[in-house]
Amino acid sequence: MRKSIRKYGIWAFLAFGVSIPLLYLSGWMSIEMVNMFGRYLALALVAISLDLIWGYTGMLCLCQSLFFSLGGYAMGMYLAHHGGPEGIVDKLGWKLPACLYVVYPYEVGELPTDAMTPWFWKPFYWLPSTFALGLLIPGLVALVLGFFVFRSRVRGVFFAVLTQAFTLAAWLVFCMNNMKLCGTNGLTRFDQIAGFQLSTPSTKLALYLITLGMVVLVYLLCSFIIGSRLGRVLIAIRDDETRLRFAGYQPYVFKMFVFSLSAMIAGLSGMLYAPQMGIFTPTNMEVKESILVVVWVAVGGRGTLSGAIAGTLLVNLLYNYLTSQHDFIVFTWSPQYWPFVLGALFIMIVLFFPNGVASLWTRDTHEIAEDTS
Repeated sequence: MRKSIRKYGIWAFLAFGVSIPLLYLSGWMSIEMVNMFGRYLALALVAISLDLIWGYTGMLCLCQSLFFSLGGYAMGMYLAHHGGPEGIVDKLGWKLPACLYVVYPYEVGELPTDAMTPWFWKPFYWLPSTFALGLLIPGLVALVLGFFVFRSRVRGVFFAVLTQAFTLAAWLVFCMNNMKLCGTNGLTRFDQIAGFQLSTPSTKLALYLITLGMVVLVYLLCSFIIGSRLGRVLIAIRDDETRLRFAGYQPYVFKMFVFSLSAMIAGLSGMLYAPQMGIFTPTNMEVKESILVVVWVAVGGRGTLSGAIAGTLLVNLLYNYLTSQHDFIVFTWSPQYWPFVLGALFIMIVLFFPNGVASLWTRDTHEIAEDTS
């Protein structure tokens, strides 16, 4: 039975994903629910990206929220260019985005009108360049960071602390108004994408289907990598990096590759999340958001791509239900209780299901390591 579930798991996920728009078209589900599932599927991509580097390569990374936000800011800047009536048009015809106009760090009269729109905003005016930069920027940041970190053989808890500190530093930078990234207000006033209004049900449904398709494609790509010789090297890094180095390999090269790929997947997630959320702020870059991704992967099952998706959906659906007030017979549930539920859930998973809920349909990590050795 487990073999059948593993074999047809992707088809089961597709059936679940396709059932959402079918329920909406039949009138059993609102478009707001479809939009919610679209956001959760976008977040599942972040979990897959972390699982690729943590579950299969053994590196606990606490900067996935940074890569997610880099992609989200890229798409948010595109959406801000095409949303909101406020702003000022310079001599070259560039309109200062409405969300930036509100928190612009200078008075309008202090600078010439041909220098109002920041130069680094301009490449994000077009959707193709936005999509390319939303992938390349996180990938290049991870490549540069990984080069210095992995060449220095930083690993284990030191790697986790370093990535956490790097994320905190980036969050502080993005919160500053004089960086011309809208400060703590974030990117707002999203109206349309590729000429389609974001508020219309058809656009929300299309974004959901695009997100579902991207999750399937990324899942298949990561499955192909894990099943290849490259995947065996990644698992060898996780199990015994020193022995792999003595065998003649250079682990830092493979770690740089998987770190950059993981960052690009997280950036893709941010680009899909921003138009469905309607706002993107520095709170998405906070360290606690990266830790929350760790919880999703741990609950779903580290070292299983399907577990990363399942854990993300499970925890976020619980969050959606338990962060609203419910009246029971003799008890009133308060949203303030949610952190206790999340902590208890994490403890129970560690104690009773150390391989996550995915252990119900997959083999444990020890069996996987034996097959790939």
